[in-house]
Amino acid sequence: MDLTCFKAYDIRGRLGIDLDENIAYQIGAAFAVALDAKTVFLGRDVRASSETLAKSVAQGLIDQGCEVLDLGLSGTEEMYFATTHFGADGGICVTASHNPMDYNGMKMVRAGSAPLDAGTGLVRIKELAEENAFEKSATLGKIHDTAEEARAAYVERICQFVDISALKPLKIVVNGGHGTAGPTFDAIAERLADLGAPLVFECLFHEPDGSFPQGIPNPLLPENRPATAEAVRDTGADFGLAWDGDFDRCFFFDRTGAFIDGEYVVGLLAEAFLAKDPGATIIHDPRIIWNTQDLVAKAGGRAVQTRTGHAFIKQAMRDENAVYGGEMSAHHYFRDFVNCDSGMIPWLLVAELVSRYGPLADLVADRKAAFPSSGEINFTLEDPQAAIARVRAAFEPEAISIDEMDGLGFDMSEWRFNLRSSNTEPVVRLNVEARGDAELVVKGVDRVKRALLG
Repeated sequence: MDLTCFKAYDIRGRLGIDLDENIAYQIGAAFAVALDAKTVFLGRDVRASSETLAKSVAQGLIDQGCEVLDLGLSGTEEMYFATTHFGADGGICVTASHNPMDYNGMKMVRAGSAPLDAGTGLVRIKELAEENAFEKSATLGKIHDTAEEARAAYVERICQFVDISALKPLKIVVNGGHGTAGPTFDAIAERLADLGAPLVFECLFHEPDGSFPQGIPNPLLPENRPATAEAVRDTGADFGLAWDGDFDRCFFFDRTGAFIDGEYVVGLLAEAFLAKDPGATIIHDPRIIWNTQDLVAKAGGRAVQTRTGHAFIKQAMRDENAVYGGEMSAHHYFRDFVNCDSGMIPWLLVAELVSRYGPLADLVADRKAAFPSSGEINFTLEDPQAAIARVRAAFEPEAISIDEMDGLGFDMSEWRFNLRSSNTEPVVRLNVEARGDAELVVKGVDRVKRALLG
């Protein structure tokens, strides 16, 4: 059996085609065997299929003698945290994040919340799942409800990232998109109130609903942003935020409702961490880089580029002992949060920055002017590799350098672009940036688009 749901660093596939209950069982059993796991945390998002798939994963683990520590409905980051905090042998969250309704998947980590990819055990899990030659353990495991205890510990850790005494009275719009974020956010908000945080929240699409009546929660897509932007303006909020389905990504809107592109948030948080930890290392992905590199250099830090994707960033965080890592797609990673990504920590840090230094728009205005960018533009193409080859042929002669770490990055002196195939979707993604000239971004997008489409 060839299991097509295994991707570069997680599991993702179409229900009934790439992934079903039987395959989920095989993956659970293979995970236990490959990692020799005795205890595994298991969480799930709100998708209609996630509960059933999680039960199958749990049974696979149990049949191999593994104790399943059940988080129930929870964010991926809650699984990351619990795995390390409680000393488990691994963790799994059943989630398809922002993928279409007919998809589901899993994100998995080893002990210490270390990533699983082709070089760290994912291939072995795939091989065992495909062989499907499991025998039940003589001593079966059990499932344990750990949701309440694990969430309490997680909330306590999240709230430690913000200086409560620095917070000013702020109104914040939070858009859960009917994803998994709502209950976890409520627990954080309750704890913040107990600690005296003067924050007021306007909640939008807050209740988890696996039918996603507002559409799949993915604020990276422009068509999914107006509801949050309008709520910010209508309520007079200081800023707004929205999460994706499993809330490991967090997206920001300033008080005018304008969307803040992810790379400027990366720069903002990098600068904030370097102010507290001078000379520290910051990890960033290769898509949009100039703003982050410039800020890190000015703050006396060290910027290290690595491949896009949570498994690669997490490994780089560990290898480099980085204090913070960021992707322009709104994944933010923290050394003091088991080197993993969180969608809850960033908005607390932004609330503190706004309290200390003023409106979010003002904090990023100079950076947007110095390094304008296009935002990520997606192309669905019949032959992505042929299209990318056309782009290379068109731009290679005049490029100062070509970075092939992840896709193709072309430095054209005063502007730059990165073109890469998605690891989880059949699309090609384009990002363009420039030095101080927004018109170069527009022209660059047009030139690359014409080469892509032939």
